[in-house]
Amino acid sequence: METDSGLPVSAPPPSQPLWRRITRRPSTQLGWWSVGLAVTFEILMIINSSIFMRLPEDVTWRVTILPFYGIFMLLCGLAAGIVGLIAVTRQHERSWLVWLALLVGLNALVFVLGEFLVPH
Repeated sequence: METDSGLPVSAPPPSQPLWRRITRRPSTQLGWWSVGLAVTFEILMIINSSIFMRLPEDVTWRVTILPFYGIFMLLCGLAAGIVGLIAVTRQHERSWLVWLALLVGLNALVFVLGEFLVPH
């Protein structure tokens, strides 16, 4: 191919259809970080609800450990959402796992906002 000026023009690279890009695994490092943080958040959430929240109130270490555990858990969720958002917007990541990580980040954001807006 040539342009009007006679210079060669390369053809655009063949790209995959959108559904192919969505159904595959993440292709960027930020995408993988976002998925890893989201999985960590979900594992910590399951441990929190199945083990820590079932402990009786008189367990002495519960009062000391649980606030730090909860903050770490929510920071993992928020970081998953933020890193996933950066991967989607700046690096054009389209994997369904990264979109799920965005939902995990939104879930953690709702938890944090709920704590500040509706105190108990």
